Amino acid sequence: MSEPIKGTVIPKFDAKDVEDHKVMASLSYIGILCLVPLLAMKQSRFAQEHAKQGLLLLIVWIVGSFIFWIPLIGWAAMVVVFIVNVIAFVKCLMGEFWEIPVIGKYRSKINI
Repeated sequence: MSEPIKGTVIPKFDAKDVEDHKVMASLSYIGILCLVPLLAMKQSRFAQEHAKQGLLLLIVWIVGSFIFWIPLIGWAAMVVVFIVNVIAFVKCLMGEFWEIPVIGKYRSKINI
């Protein structure tokens, strides 16, 4: 297991919250569906943290879609975003929280 990045805090979650909401939280990593747990699961801290990361990943995906047209660089960037999406989705279904490198630390800035 990797060590957390200095300056970041990996949140602790209630086991019941994780078990009850991990499927809903996993929607966070399926494009625009990140809005479902973000808006509907306000009582679940686990779902909210994943939804915030999912929203950030969606924004990166949208920006990346413009970069996609740059040969090689854009394609490689989209592959990386896709792989990160899959890893986060699987970790979420396993009931774990994985702070996405680079963008994960900005989830605390989202207040919805």
